[in-house]
Amino acid sequence: MTNKKRILRSILLGSLFTITLFARTGEDVYEEICAKCHIAYISEDKIEKNFSEYNNTLLNLKAPTVSQIALAMKQKLSNPNLDEKINRLEVSAFIADYIIYPDRSKSILSPEISKHFKTMPSLKGKISTEDIEIISNFAYDFDPKAYAKKSVANLPFEKVLQKAQEEDKIILIEAVAPHCRYCKKMQEETLVEPKIVAALKKDFITLTVDVSKEELPLDLNVHMTPSFFFVFPQDTGDKVKIKRIPGAWSKEDFLDILNESVLAKKNK
Repeated sequence: MTNKKRILRSILLGSLFTITLFARTGEDVYEEICAKCHIAYISEDKIEKNFSEYNNTLLNLKAPTVSQIALAMKQKLSNPNLDEKINRLEVSAFIADYIIYPDRSKSILSPEISKHFKTMPSLKGKISTEDIEIISNFAYDFDPKAYAKKSVANLPFEKVLQKAQEEDKIILIEAVAPHCRYCKKMQEETLVEPKIVAALKKDFITLTVDVSKEELPLDLNVHMTPSFFFVFPQDTGDKVKIKRIPGAWSKEDFLDILNESVLAKKNK
């Protein structure tokens, strides 16, 4: 074992049994650090279709899902004959080494899948040892069935509408197309802004629809991509109000659009 891995293992072993008050959850760390690139869950059949039939053009994933990573780690890193604490330590050591010293050759995904993704940038100096432990346990304990129940991407729109009514949130539908460079610009520059990520998580349920492959709900149509549809579910029945915002926007302007939509909902 290299000195680098020994250091990583010793750090993680020391922190693995540390009990902290007011600890951040795996969801907290995932949303803050990982969710910009890694979607938590997409159904296995849709993942399979995306890579085997569409060469990643169906979902346009820029990183593997947490469920893909969790499954690969259990298959390749965990040993059923060893104690669970040892298996968790092995997973933590792998994640710590990979996110600090990323290298495509270390990937635990199949070459057919990993070839679609760029090597992630190093998080050295950007993530604490505690957060590495937390996100490692989050991945180790990841339950696809639990995420399937709350994954909007796998719900019919009627259920999404019901969920928005129950949680008192706005539905934000983003209409995109594969070769739309402004769509890519929004996704890579604007929609990853921490303040926008936080605003979307708090007040919105988001749906991204590739209009070259899927129809928009509510008989919506687009003349340009990206286009954003803000759907305001009413308190009763299935009536909705819709606001259409076409085009790509700067971080500041799009945050203003989100805030204005929240204000409009409160004043309805």
